[in-house]
Amino acid sequence: MSLWSRLRDARYALPGLVERHVAGPSARDVARLAVRNGLAVTYGYFPPNPVSAGDIEAANLQIIAALEATGARGDDAYLSLKAPHMDFDPARHDRIAAAAAQAAGVPILFDAHAPHQAEATLALAERYEGAGVVIPARWGRSLGDAARMRDTAGRIRVVKGEWADPEADAADKTSAYITLVSALAGREAVVAVATHDPDLAAKTLDLLLAAGTPCELEQLRGLPSRRCRAVARERGVRVRTYLPFGPGWWPYAVDKALARPYLPVWWLSDMLDI
Repeated sequence: MSLWSRLRDARYALPGLVERHVAGPSARDVARLAVRNGLAVTYGYFPPNPVSAGDIEAANLQIIAALEATGARGDDAYLSLKAPHMDFDPARHDRIAAAAAQAAGVPILFDAHAPHQAEATLALAERYEGAGVVIPARWGRSLGDAARMRDTAGRIRVVKGEWADPEADAADKTSAYITLVSALAGREAVVAVATHDPDLAAKTLDLLLAAGTPCELEQLRGLPSRRCRAVARERGVRVRTYLPFGPGWWPYAVDKALARPYLPVWWLSDMLDI
């Protein structure tokens, strides 16, 4: 076996090794972190592999209980659900939505996954009053999804998108992002701009503010955010932090870091404003 093959195998084996030996952030710990730092938060569960739908349901109910214990209410926090991980099962989502509303008053939102799962995800979100959705800008279907969800009461989080659209992936993802936000400008419910690009944050927040649309900047914990937070602060826009929890988070983070070797340079440029 060549050295290159060994390095490649080690790279793909490392996330699994991390999962076996490093505990992920617990529901209780991330809830306490948010309260201690006065954060507006999105909570998202990252499961181990393999895992059952029942275990994922239990983990989401656990974070709801932890939020109730900390006194989090209403718009301070919301719960981001990954419907494919629970097989789009309405009964499981009904129990989570009921617990979130009754125990903690916490809204729910449905994450985006692969394009072929988008229709089932949106249909499930429409089942619950005030549920939000994530719309990836890179997909060909996303402007239609934005029109479909525009007048709902739930927040819409706009992302560039992690999964490519095999039929109509955007060649220019930044332009697609701006176009999607423009299509949502003017809605009455919150549009969350999820980006770590300060120029894109500035352009899209300005579009939403000019249209009188309530908006937030959303930042994933662990990624460079100083410059984006400054953009939001200059505009009087609230920043929300996505706090992952669960045993699958660190393997996911390690895998993405290995796939993005430019991250150290990105960190440096964010810190030095270059």
